[in-house]
Amino acid sequence: MDLVDRRRFLAVAAGCAALSAVPAMTPLLPVQPVQPVRRAPLFPISLAQWSLHRELRKGDLDNLGFPKRARSFGIDAVEYVNSFWKDKADDEKYLAELLKRCQDEGTKNVLIMCDGEGALGDPAEAARKQAVENHHRWVRAAKVLGCHAIRVNAQSKGSYEEQQKLAADGLRTLAEYGDQHGIDVIVENHGGLSSNGKWLAGTLKLAAHRRVGALPDFGNFRVSAEEQYDRYIGTDELMPFARGVSAKSHDFDEQGNEVHTDYVRMLGIVVEKHAWRGHIGIEYEGGKLSEADGIRATKALLEKVRTAIEAKLAAKPEKAGK
Repeated sequence: MDLVDRRRFLAVAAGCAALSAVPAMTPLLPVQPVQPVRRAPLFPISLAQWSLHRELRKGDLDNLGFPKRARSFGIDAVEYVNSFWKDKADDEKYLAELLKRCQDEGTKNVLIMCDGEGALGDPAEAARKQAVENHHRWVRAAKVLGCHAIRVNAQSKGSYEEQQKLAADGLRTLAEYGDQHGIDVIVENHGGLSSNGKWLAGTLKLAAHRRVGALPDFGNFRVSAEEQYDRYIGTDELMPFARGVSAKSHDFDEQGNEVHTDYVRMLGIVVEKHAWRGHIGIEYEGGKLSEADGIRATKALLEKVRTAIEAKLAAKPEKAGK
């Protein structure tokens, strides 16, 4: 082999060696489309059982069927009323069956609204103590069902200040029991002085217990036949203590707005000003629409306003450093 041929041979050999060092090409996979990120809604929606009180009282629905009925409206969280299963709070089999129904439906239990168990602010110490003990079984039931709270009333008698002290005492005593079970004791503005936002906020502060909170209701601000407390001021005063929110509704106009409560203004207070991100419970009480249609109308309104607030918040420029 002469010199020229030898050089050609070495060049070809080097090229082959270089090619053999290159790894085999991996076949290209088809490009997958980017899936949009689904964000959780600004606040979830629950259904208060009182919205179906006529259906329940007629016997067309029972408490065990409530989780499934809520699901029929596309709602996966429920708030019970104790009067529809008053004798079942300590029934272990019943509670197990109710819990199973919820699990089968994928429904979350939020709270139990308790009425008819005595005045937690009764001036008589023995009666006040009995009222506290009457609520114990609902605390235990709430624990079994996975609720975070029971809703109670701050009923009392006497002067403005006397009622505050008495109600605060009963609430604090019940909250001490609730603390043993991890259950909050939350008060709704529900008539009498409890519908005075300033009075109730002061009472909750006076109770001075971490388990004591509020359930602001958009519509329950009638203190007496002569006195109506401002619902927007009252809600604003109660939101710092809120452990739940009740979207009361009665009647709607042709545009789907609630005629008694400005939901844009109210949710601006609740969601924007106070940054509430927990459940907001539908509580329809109107008579012009059927209960089912009233629930749907309230849900549609909450969703519409929620979407508007989400868009508004998304349009705001982020603050520096955050």
